[in-house]
Amino acid sequence: MPRYLTMIRIDEKTSPEGGPSPEMGERMGELLEEITKAGVMLDTAGLTPSAQTTQVHWKGGQVSVTDGPFTEAKEVVGGYSITQCKDKAEAIEWASRFLKTHDEHWTVTAEVREIIEG
Repeated sequence: MPRYLTMIRIDEKTSPEGGPSPEMGERMGELLEEITKAGVMLDTAGLTPSAQTTQVHWKGGQVSVTDGPFTEAKEVVGGYSITQCKDKAEAIEWASRFLKTHDEHWTVTAEVREIIEG
């Protein structure tokens, strides 16, 4: 069965400093429990804010390292999941359900990509 990486992109400017509301956290927890019991979830986690990010860049035969925050970033990856689904449609359905757990003032995008095996 194919595996999918879902990257959750957030606009840090519209997400509350305190993180998700307790109600949102409860909705997320219920969905994560459901997807885990369904045998679909392989791994998931949230990520630290972009201010704590370090970018390692390769250009012209040189490596450069830059610490965040990065002012040009409109959206950042705020979390991820790795799922094993029967097809991409199922992976998209789970991602859509995850986005619906968010409170209305959040701006969130899920990027679903199949993991190339081998």
